[in-house]
Amino acid sequence: MLEPLRAGDRLRLMLRGLWSGLVLLVLFALYLLLWGLDRGLALVAGRRVTRMGPRVVQVWAALALPALGLAYRQRGEPISGAGAFVANHSSWIDIVALQRAAAPFLVSKAEVRAWPGIGLIGRAIGTMFIDRRPAAAKLQEAELLARLARGDHMALFPEGTSSDGQRVLPFKSSLFGVFFAPALGGRVAVQPVTIHYRPAPHLPREFYAWWGEMDFATHLRDVLARSVGGSVELVFHAPLEVARAAGRKDLAEAAGRAVRGELERLRG
Repeated sequence: MLEPLRAGDRLRLMLRGLWSGLVLLVLFALYLLLWGLDRGLALVAGRRVTRMGPRVVQVWAALALPALGLAYRQRGEPISGAGAFVANHSSWIDIVALQRAAAPFLVSKAEVRAWPGIGLIGRAIGTMFIDRRPAAAKLQEAELLARLARGDHMALFPEGTSSDGQRVLPFKSSLFGVFFAPALGGRVAVQPVTIHYRPAPHLPREFYAWWGEMDFATHLRDVLARSVGGSVELVFHAPLEVARAAGRKDLAEAAGRAVRGELERLRG
């Protein structure tokens, strides 16, 4: 149980909240402008020419992490072409860290589309919201294929939910099937990514985790107010070759083993 916020915590919350809100407003407006230019140039050229919009998202994430009291650390290099980052999931901050690294488009559950503020931003930056109704499956698979075929890379959390950050749940294989589509010809890469948080010694080990029935606003407040001296580390593993996997389950298990093994090593 965390102690009540002290005066210094409240001051930190106010200053970080104001700074974060200002940065978000300015960079979101800039993103919309550059995203429009990206689209316009792509229509004229008949193909994607630039990725100015995603670069703005990376700048925002690079500014957001220090405002959350987190230093950013990275090992390994993220893929630059078509494919997916598949990572363990313990917090909404995972999304910020992945955007800082590579600005992938996100795959999220459909309910997030209706969340105030977050849903709007998610739609604007190209998040794909997955509707679990069978009737929507074919259309969603076609959209994923189109994005991957044009060279995009996405972020996927195969656990299907978030955890306390101290373990990795089994990776579900349902979305891995798209990587085996004949239209892609095995050209996509699947890169496991381990995300590990290290709070300051005075905070619980699971401080940055947002899971179960936790309230988002309360967790955001606590991170802005209490987080000092923490870090988030992303480990980009060697990409897995889709052509060498026996199927989607085999690919999901291989990715899960890589992520789980590294998290256990980092936790010591």
